[in-house]
Amino acid sequence: MHRMGRTFERVRTEPGLAKNTIVVLALVVVAGVVGGILLANQRFVVPWDDRQVFYAEFEAAPGISPGNGQEVRVAGVNVGSIVGAQVGSQGRAMLTMSIERGHRVFENARLVLRPKSPLNEMYVTVAPGGPPAKEIRDGHVFPVSSTQRPIQVDEVLDHLDDGAQRALTSLLAESDVALTAAASRLPQGLDATRGVANDLRPVTEELARRKELIRRLITSLGQISAAVGGDDQRVSALAAALQTTLRSLADHDPKLDESLAALPGLVSNLHRSTDSVQGLSDQLDPTLRNLQRASDELPDALGRLRDTSDRIDDVVDAARPFVREARPVLRDLRPFTAELNRALPELHGATRELDPLTNGLVPYLPDLAAFTIQTRSLMGFDDANGGYLRSFLESSPRSLPPVLGPNNGVKPVPAPALDSGTTTLQKSVPRGPGSRPSLPQDGSIPEKRQDNEPDDVQRLVPPLPG
Repeated sequence: MHRMGRTFERVRTEPGLAKNTIVVLALVVVAGVVGGILLANQRFVVPWDDRQVFYAEFEAAPGISPGNGQEVRVAGVNVGSIVGAQVGSQGRAMLTMSIERGHRVFENARLVLRPKSPLNEMYVTVAPGGPPAKEIRDGHVFPVSSTQRPIQVDEVLDHLDDGAQRALTSLLAESDVALTAAASRLPQGLDATRGVANDLRPVTEELARRKELIRRLITSLGQISAAVGGDDQRVSALAAALQTTLRSLADHDPKLDESLAALPGLVSNLHRSTDSVQGLSDQLDPTLRNLQRASDELPDALGRLRDTSDRIDDVVDAARPFVREARPVLRDLRPFTAELNRALPELHGATRELDPLTNGLVPYLPDLAAFTIQTRSLMGFDDANGGYLRSFLESSPRSLPPVLGPNNGVKPVPAPALDSGTTTLQKSVPRGPGSRPSLPQDGSIPEKRQDNEPDDVQRLVPPLPG
């Protein structure tokens, strides 16, 4: 106090010192007020303030200037600032952020680095996340998978080749010349742009609808994936069934190749079928007109049908005595049906003997089918051009007048040796004991061989009675 008293006495008694001291104190007070206002506007954090600090790893952090008031926002509200930036161990940018206490941020939070203005002034927006993730503690590090960096304009231009960059430079240079008469020409261009935008409005609406459908599809796929992930047993069973199916396909690969080889013929048949369908459609209109005319005559026909039904009632009434008399006959036929049921097993045994005949006929079926297809129009009365008349003229020595002697000089044709047992079909017929034919296919008793009949004579069909 004594020293301060002496200092005050000196300031008061020395000429001009009091005035200078008052000016210096006023300047100090003004500087303190101005500094406080600047620090308040610069979001200055006092060292003793209790704040939560955490870290986030970004692929790149362009435009970051720690300590200059770059904000950290949650839901668009400023809750902190970026206080540090350094290079991490893996060569990525590691930002240090400090936020106020009381804001809950979880481990599944999403951090995005965005520019605030075209001057590349950055800030970090935080989507805080939520349960079931845990709330972060001081010093928590968000990995690069939880962060997103902004794309700079120069990065976009770097992907362009030299020609595209030169063209873009020329476009920007020529834009000054193009906008010289903008005051007179730009309104018309904007009006035309407005018309184009109105014309494109349905397109944008369809694109928005498509975006909504894609969003629903993605949501449905997510639900399906979640359901599949929660049912491991069914997924494993499905995978095993798929493996079995693929193995079966691999085993039947030759048959599949044969089926694929037969596809060209199927395609040609489909072409022919479509041509036929086209012809049918050409004839469908006349058919429909005829059907319309028939529908006009249908009421009269229904009236006549009503008269016919009335007559049928009379016929049914007249047939009742006949049905009454037929019942005893049907009753007498029941024993015959019982005998027929007992004969069916023997008939079944006889049908087994038909297998060699079937095996003998199967090789000839393709030739028979080809013959049928090639000759099916022999007796037809129409072709691709419509209907026509067909006639046959037969000319042979037997149809001409006899001019060459008996039988016109034609030698008699010998009888076919069907019973000689030399044809391929007869060789395939099963034979019984003693080289005799087996039981007839119809289940009847074979005819006994006559004493004077040679052993090499075989009958394919038993002789008809009478």
